[in-house]
Amino acid sequence: MAQRAIREYEGKRILQHNWSRYFGQFHYDFQAASVASGEALYALAAGEEYEWLQGPLVVKPDMVFGKRGLNGLVYYQQQKPGDVGLDEAARWIDARRSETTTLLSGQQGVLSRFIIEPFLPHASDTEYYISAVLGDLADVLTLSAQGGINVEEHWDQVSIVEVPVDVDGDGLLDLITAAVPHEVADRERFALFASDFYRFFRDLQFAYLEVNPFSLAGDRVQLFDLVAKVDDTASFLMEERWGPLYFPTPFGMKAPGPEEKAIKEMDEKSGASLKLTVLNPQGIIWTLVAGGGASVVYADTIADLIGASELANYGEYSGNPTTQETFHYARTLFDLMTRNPDPQGREKILIIGGAIANFTDVAKTFTGIIQALHEYREPLQSVGVRIYVRRGGPNYEVGLRNIKQAADALGLPIEVYGPETHMTDVVRMALSG
Repeated sequence: MAQRAIREYEGKRILQHNWSRYFGQFHYDFQAASVASGEALYALAAGEEYEWLQGPLVVKPDMVFGKRGLNGLVYYQQQKPGDVGLDEAARWIDARRSETTTLLSGQQGVLSRFIIEPFLPHASDTEYYISAVLGDLADVLTLSAQGGINVEEHWDQVSIVEVPVDVDGDGLLDLITAAVPHEVADRERFALFASDFYRFFRDLQFAYLEVNPFSLAGDRVQLFDLVAKVDDTASFLMEERWGPLYFPTPFGMKAPGPEEKAIKEMDEKSGASLKLTVLNPQGIIWTLVAGGGASVVYADTIADLIGASELANYGEYSGNPTTQETFHYARTLFDLMTRNPDPQGREKILIIGGAIANFTDVAKTFTGIIQALHEYREPLQSVGVRIYVRRGGPNYEVGLRNIKQAADALGLPIEVYGPETHMTDVVRMALSG
């Protein structure tokens, strides 16, 4: 599965869409707007559906990063709660989107999406915390009566519940009730809400779901902040229950380029796994790696030996892709790496690597790479590419022999190694040149 973060607005929208099915004894008044500018906010406020925008508001960036309060990015009037109206909210949004924002973590980027909600006054001692994390044999449900931005400071008051994946409804409620903190005023209703929350989390294919804080008064629930990740491979199953769902680019990362989008579209139509992220188009080290684990090993080794700034890309082709899929993946990579020679006149390095495959036919995938080498022979020669290959698995001897013969015939410098050579050793040889 691939865990993908979604916006707070989308998480709350999905909750509201499925609320009556899971939270029948509770009421949640979903009022939220998602905009990219002050102008868009004014346009929404002109409609009857968003009459509440004329009242006191809270504004936050909705860019799939946390700790917005600690980063000073939750806009409401602390001295006079409720003084932030439509005009103030629009001005704040336009000011934030016109400048670079630096988080406490060091991440930098431009804020481009915001969530606006009504300001809901409540007592700080009624702020609760709840989260669920997907596990293998048991999921983890975390509960606290001390929610809010400083929940970590009260971790000794947090209850952690391991929920077996085969637990039934009554067993789930009993398990949670026993773990609800005694500081909660209405422990039975809190446990019922937590049980409903977990069932929603599990059925709706979430990988992580956190609400911090939320308040619970009788049957009325207020959700003040939400963080969520879903299993994007379940999109086709959840189409009706999720509704249209967009997976945003994480804050601080550039938007995908056309080549990355093309590989993503190919990945979505394939039973294999095809991933590509361009890190630095001017980098001299390019990798064509089979397997997600191997891609991490190669990237870490390159970063340790020469620095991450010289690593041009990150990605993988795995899951026994077809010859044609491997050809399109390789030619996309070769096109990117041959667009410009290195400004310092250095050769570029292409590492074609992977671990020892279980079921991927190495000879078949290498046939696709060889086809791309033939197509990009002259561009590869013009930028001065040296090729290093390390691979094992079904038909690896044939694949290694074929790619060595092809590169030699094309006049492309190549060194070829099998599973007897460690992956990191090939990186060291490539970088020592």
